[in-house]
Amino acid sequence: MSKKIEYINPAGAPPAQGLYSHMTRVKAGELIFVAGQLSVDNDGAIVGKHNFDLQFKQIFANLEAVLKAVGCGFDDIVKFNTFLVHAQDIEHFMRLRAEAFPRFFATDVYPPNTLLVVDRLVKEEFLVEVEAVVRARD
Repeated sequence: MSKKIEYINPAGAPPAQGLYSHMTRVKAGELIFVAGQLSVDNDGAIVGKHNFDLQFKQIFANLEAVLKAVGCGFDDIVKFNTFLVHAQDIEHFMRLRAEAFPRFFATDVYPPNTLLVVDRLVKEEFLVEVEAVVRARD
């Protein structure tokens, strides 16, 4: 993780309810706002229609590609926003994230994440969407 990005869980705050920190301190630098990533391949086809595991995997592959395109990686993420269509997928999302995040991040401290359950996403086949705020590298 960049020394210009610090994930913080302050003393006196309740424990985080998942793999995230309460806040991020960003020391200067340009911010990049990454649109919500969906489970779409490079040809625009939906990957894993109604399959949460395949969608999760494709979304994070897409996010990695977008980050690399601007010279960044997962350790440059300041904050995530996650949108789920079904509340019953919350535990499933947390389990997949617990398996994947140690591969994505250099430390076991992760960016803040806001998790929302919504009525639907842009297409009914989508079950999850993840957007990010990123600090551009110098």
